[in-house]
Amino acid sequence: MTVNGEKLDLAIISGMDLMALIAHFGLAPERVAIELNGDLIQRVAYDKTKLSESDIVEIIHYVGGG
Repeated sequence: MTVNGEKLDLAIISGMDLMALIAHFGLAPERVAIELNGDLIQRVAYDKTKLSESDIVEIIHYVGGG
């Protein structure tokens, strides 16, 4: 699996969904946008979207500031 351009060996996470991947990285689901294989995934579908080894995931993490 490739996440944000880096190849990851996620054998321990095989078959996980996007929500579990978000938790794996310690991110808050309400503060990320996820693109999976070129498609933007709606937040309500994170827990229903299963991942595979060949997936390409881009995670955009929103950070507040000012």
